[in-house]
Amino acid sequence: MNYRFHRGLRTLLVIILLSAFTGPQLALAQSQSTVAPTKIVLHKNKYSPMDDVRIGREAAGQAEQKLHIVRDQQLAEYLESVGQGLVRAIPREFQHPEFRYYFRVNNDKSINAFALPGGPMYVNTGAIMAARNEGELAGVMAHELSHVALRHGTAQATKAESPSLLAGLGQIGGAILGGPLGAVVATGSQVGGAWYLLRYSREYETEADLLGARIMANAGYDPRDLANMFRTIEQQTGGGGGGWFSDHPSPKDRYAKINAEATRLQIAANPIKVTPGFQTTQQLISGNTAGYRRNRGNNQQNYPSTGNNYPSSGNNYPTVSTGRVDPPSMRYRTYDKGVFTVNIPDNWNELNEQNGLWYAPRGAYGSANGQMVFTHGVTFGAVQTQSRNLQQASAEFVNTLTQSSNSMRARGGYQRMDIAGRYGQIISFDSVNEATGRPELINIATTQMRDGHLFYMISVTPSDDYQKYQNTLLSVLRSVRLND
Repeated sequence: MNYRFHRGLRTLLVIILLSAFTGPQLALAQSQSTVAPTKIVLHKNKYSPMDDVRIGREAAGQAEQKLHIVRDQQLAEYLESVGQGLVRAIPREFQHPEFRYYFRVNNDKSINAFALPGGPMYVNTGAIMAARNEGELAGVMAHELSHVALRHGTAQATKAESPSLLAGLGQIGGAILGGPLGAVVATGSQVGGAWYLLRYSREYETEADLLGARIMANAGYDPRDLANMFRTIEQQTGGGGGGWFSDHPSPKDRYAKINAEATRLQIAANPIKVTPGFQTTQQLISGNTAGYRRNRGNNQQNYPSTGNNYPSSGNNYPTVSTGRVDPPSMRYRTYDKGVFTVNIPDNWNELNEQNGLWYAPRGAYGSANGQMVFTHGVTFGAVQTQSRNLQQASAEFVNTLTQSSNSMRARGGYQRMDIAGRYGQIISFDSVNEATGRPELINIATTQMRDGHLFYMISVTPSDDYQKYQNTLLSVLRSVRLND
């Protein structure tokens, strides 16, 4: 079958070899578990998902009257980026299209975070500073996100037969202002909306730990960082119950349960740990930003903007340059190509050329030596191979690519990765962009279609930019759905 997103393989070779992609591998499987993750089911709930949204919005309005929301755009964008990456990793059975997730930084030194029904989440600067890496911060957020996805707030109100969850929401602002959330309800003296939204049963906490671990693994993190975060907090608070411990019952086997769940999950071989964004965020919070801002200024000088007048298709492209490339948007647009659908950052352009179907940000594509080239982006296609065996078909396809290049060097062998719910493989190559001379990494992910075609996604980015794009590229790959 001749898919309309398929293009000539020989032309694709030229594009890839003139393109770039480097850095840690996208998402290589560290281990393949033969045990299924712990089953979690939604609890009885008399409220609708839209009730969650309305209740959460009302509660957020009360909370933000008392919280000290950080208005720094860079901090906000970083937390939103991490948060949205986790949202996209929520298992399908717990996704609610009605929910509107957003993430805000609260200027408070206590180690705390909380989320409200329908999506609003607030993370204290103290929690960000307590984390030793992005994985630990993501663990806190994934746990809180799980409460939202599992609809624990309204389920708990249903279980208690609360006449109205909206009653008493005005207490939330005072609860937050008063310090650790658990302290407000520790005596059980305040009964109403605040109690149901800010304090959960041990059963719900365990469920949030387990689902949080799954979300982390799906997003490219190591779930064991969630367990490590508890120990980090315990060490920093002397076991006296910092804010997050106050709000969350912590039985002795909690670390063991999370680590045991991790053995049932597929964890990336190179999970996300310390990232430039995480380091910069902690520097901004601590006030140690001189070096960062000086470096950012140098980057702007060395990589001037190449302008915004890029057509979305056609052949009149500017010469590819080393200009600044727009960072990936945190918002995504769904492209339905008939045989497959994919979510792409909404500030990336679709380029459907003779050399293939590409999605790339402005400043990341142009012409060089008469060829269309890319420095950042992803391309999709399907090719007919001689073998119907995935491993052999992938090797056949990849070998065809590497035979025409002297610069592609494999970072290892093929690794297992689920793609569109199917058995897939991924392999990474170091290379050099022949148009810019910059080192790069090329990730090639493959899976088989029902008619025997080999579906592929190839990701490209310069080595020194990879950390900025890692979460985005992983999210794009995880969003692929095949409709064959």
